[in-house]
Amino acid sequence: MQSPETAEEMLQLAAQAAASKGGEDLIALNVSEPLPLVDIFLLVTGNSERNVAAIADEIEDTLIEAGHKRVRREGRSEARWVLLDFGDLIVHVFHQEERVYYGLERLWKDCPVVPIQLAETVAGE
Repeated sequence: MQSPETAEEMLQLAAQAAASKGGEDLIALNVSEPLPLVDIFLLVTGNSERNVAAIADEIEDTLIEAGHKRVRREGRSEARWVLLDFGDLIVHVFHQEERVYYGLERLWKDCPVVPIQLAETVAGE
């Protein structure tokens, strides 16, 4: 099991990657209390199947490039809800409709929110 600092480092990398591909409504939840094998869930919304796939691919590429190992990936072919399991960090990239329908924020509402620090981009980049 990785340290909580590693999970938070992965979170920041994943969040930045998601934002770079147009990911919206990023929310990170500390689920370590109810789920001892996972530290953080990152929830991201894409506005189309193509956008969901691009966000998931960018997150996956960024984390692997940083030396983190992907344990599992599910849902990539449909690109309506892609789950990326990196051990202590699990990323859920949803199409807008699936995010509302499944409501993971409601299911995990008792879990504390983890702050996400996104780097500001300069106009024209």
